Amino acid sequence: MKEPTFSEKLRYRFDNYMSKGTLALLSGLGVASLAVVLIAATILTLTRFNQEGTEGGLDFVEAAWESLMRTLDSGTMGGDTGTGYRLVMLGVTLGGIFVVSALIGVLNNGLEDKMEELRKGRSKVIESNHTIILGWSDQIFSIISELVLANANQPDACIVIMGDKDKVEMEEEIGDRVSDTGRTRIVCRSGTPIDLNDLDIVSLNTARAIVILAPEGDDPDSEVIKTMLAITNNPTRRVEPYHIVAEIRDPKNLEVAKMVGKNEVEIVLVGDLISRIIAQTCRQSGLSVVYTELMDFGGDEIYFKEESALTGKTFGEALVAYEDSAVIGIRPKAGGAQLNPPMDTRLQAGDQLIVISEDDDTIKLSGLNDLGIKASAFQTKDPTPPAPERTLILGWNWRAPSIINELDNYVASGSEVLVVADFAEGEAEITRLCPNLKNQAVTYREGDSTDRRTLDGLNVASYKHVIVLSYSDMLEPQKADARTLITLLHLRDISERAGQAFSIVTEMLDIRNRTLAEVTRADDFIVSDKLISLMLAQISENKELNAVFTDIFDPEGSEIYLKPASNYVKVGEPINFYTVVEAARRRGEIAFGYRIKALGTDPEKAYGVTVNPEKSATITFAERDRIVVLAEQ
Repeated sequence: MKEPTFSEKLRYRFDNYMSKGTLALLSGLGVASLAVVLIAATILTLTRFNQEGTEGGLDFVEAAWESLMRTLDSGTMGGDTGTGYRLVMLGVTLGGIFVVSALIGVLNNGLEDKMEELRKGRSKVIESNHTIILGWSDQIFSIISELVLANANQPDACIVIMGDKDKVEMEEEIGDRVSDTGRTRIVCRSGTPIDLNDLDIVSLNTARAIVILAPEGDDPDSEVIKTMLAITNNPTRRVEPYHIVAEIRDPKNLEVAKMVGKNEVEIVLVGDLISRIIAQTCRQSGLSVVYTELMDFGGDEIYFKEESALTGKTFGEALVAYEDSAVIGIRPKAGGAQLNPPMDTRLQAGDQLIVISEDDDTIKLSGLNDLGIKASAFQTKDPTPPAPERTLILGWNWRAPSIINELDNYVASGSEVLVVADFAEGEAEITRLCPNLKNQAVTYREGDSTDRRTLDGLNVASYKHVIVLSYSDMLEPQKADARTLITLLHLRDISERAGQAFSIVTEMLDIRNRTLAEVTRADDFIVSDKLISLMLAQISENKELNAVFTDIFDPEGSEIYLKPASNYVKVGEPINFYTVVEAARRRGEIAFGYRIKALGTDPEKAYGVTVNPEKSATITFAERDRIVVLAEQ
């Protein structure tokens, strides 16, 4: 093998040095400049060259200084005299021109490289007590908005986002979709949440809370579980437990996620959650507004309050202890959550009340002795037992079988469900995933719900409830919502022509399309990603809330219902809400709000829904008004 020549070796070393980047190049130019200056100073000192008319030569320091000035500024030698002196300075100036030109080029390239590096979002975050969001989806905008509201009274709040997306694109989208971030700083970084090196960028060990979003794709749960593994098993992790909130879509992955997260992760099972909300809301108009009110940070939220003055009192007595806060349960000292426990349950020292209030500092005992309860207004007749119901489901996505299963928990025996969707495998999916229905029979029919002829052949007016599902599995959000809007317009026209009202619950993907859909006068709009985002944001602020929300949405135990006001009090009589609370308490239920039917189409009045009203305020209910209660059935 031929031995490399000296010039080849020299070129190889030069190439390696040049490839080391901006700092190495700057160092090389500095050495070259120093060499030029020292050589020129040495020549001037030895030859004693100097300006004409100047006696004696220059000492080494002075010669070096004059050489340096001509290296940095080529115009300096314009007034030089003396042939020898000029020749030396000409050489210095030519060397300086090369060095300065190269220096400008290197600095320019270095700045461009740095700007590109910053654009990529790969620099390490130096924050503490911040909230981290790992992953990117449309849910992120709602989560940011809610966290901004939650952080409104924090002087230096920060949200750090890491997504597999360009940093600048993330920042631009957030700027377009989140109108006001208040005091909260938003920091975006590009990276993969399952990569340990990328996770180091967002400063996990100093974070207050970590939210893991499910990515788009065929198997989002596996990515969420891998991210949980990367965080909890990181060799550089902190000793203290993390506060992690993660969403899981498929129930079969729940146990694995719990094994990975242990006590550090609060898991939100989003598939079942939205299915339950849709199933409950289709039977109770206005329920989605109640859920939104409880889960966002804009009005009343759920808090925990230890009230030593109520120790030894019964839970039923605690229900009327507050004027502008609503008690809905107990968090025992040992942990967990008990919503709507038996009314004779005694409060023990260390127990906390679960309370709906505007803020944690507004939970104050009223101190009232005379509550103005009007016993003569109590309704004594028993409610009418539920009758079989007919439900029509139009459209399809992966939640449809789960919605059918959830409906079966609430409807009376002998009920019917008809599913009409443009999906060839729908019947097979229902047969496979809904094998144990007890209270309802399901029929599947393939058809296009945007086709008026299809809808006219269904006798829609004969159904009590109509659910319009989005084709979220098959179409991108805007196209899916467009099909939903067309179906809604047809349903509104059918209702008007038949002169018969039926409840319509609609699933929307983009909250911005809700305003357009409101012209259809549907009863409720379920923006699934919005509701999930609200819950994730709430739990990221207080992990204990996960147990409360799980209990609320679980068909076992107590759930939220909107029941006729006439079940509790006589309509047409002016009463205060203390009277309603007492009437519900006698039935083993908790009343914490109401819905005025006359305001059901007014978005400015929250569609008639009031959560946590002032209990002493007088109100008169009409026949179609509803009371918001927490009850077992």
